[in-house]
Amino acid sequence: MAQVGPHDRDSKAAWRAWAFAARPAIADQSGQVTAHLRAFLQAQGVRRVLAYHHLPGEPDVSGLRGEFELFTTRTRFRPQPHLTLHAWDTATERSKAGYLQPPADTPQVPLGSVEAVLLPGLAYDLRGVRLGYGGGFYDRLLPGYTGLTIGVVWSALLVPRLPSEAHDCRAGYLATERTCKAARQSE
Repeated sequence: MAQVGPHDRDSKAAWRAWAFAARPAIADQSGQVTAHLRAFLQAQGVRRVLAYHHLPGEPDVSGLRGEFELFTTRTRFRPQPHLTLHAWDTATERSKAGYLQPPADTPQVPLGSVEAVLLPGLAYDLRGVRLGYGGGFYDRLLPGYTGLTIGVVWSALLVPRLPSEAHDCRAGYLATERTCKAARQSE
């Protein structure tokens, strides 16, 4: 777990700048992250997982392919910004942010049909608070979702406390290259 962070601890922008600056020094240990996720998901009896196609600096969870039925998201901006779910292998085009996503006409899958959601993030805190990229897409997707939510992050970007707002969805579990365990849900 990281012991440092921005001087302005209430500024999400400062935390984002800190996380982006820290990422290049972090060795890619995606295999270890995936191993912890695999063991956790299997122990929970999960079969269908909403995953993500990683951006540079994020753990790559594609190693779960073949062992679970994976799904991924497409970012949509009209009529309002939101995410839609699709089969993993349909992701063939680059989004505005640079990750692979399915084409616009790809058949959608309902969120309730997946048992676990893997959430990428710039950083997480021990309570499961996610520091995203600022678009609020997962915050709009997850209210009411009753399956497992797992924040996926390097341990160097896991901090004691991040600023949060009432609309921020928290992860119930945190997966790093070291472990996969429950977030502290108190507070």
